[in-house]
Amino acid sequence: MNDQQQYQVGQKVRVTQQIPRLSGSQIATVEGTIVSFGQGKTGSWFAHAKDHKLWLERLEIEKADGEIVTLNLDQYSRVEPIED
Repeated sequence: MNDQQQYQVGQKVRVTQQIPRLSGSQIATVEGTIVSFGQGKTGSWFAHAKDHKLWLERLEIEKADGEIVTLNLDQYSRVEPIED
């Protein structure tokens, strides 16, 4: 993920994320069209943060089959535009 990345509703993207496990990591890839992007607070408490909550960057995409997927982005997430 690039901190300077600008996401646009309607843009097609491929998101690749690493999921840590005991024996290495698992790679998950999702492709779809961006529905929304923004920061959302979690139920977790975090001192010195806005509203004392932990905030995460969230990307909501719609897959080709209509399924809506909400992804929590982190430093290991890679978001790539897909050309038509």
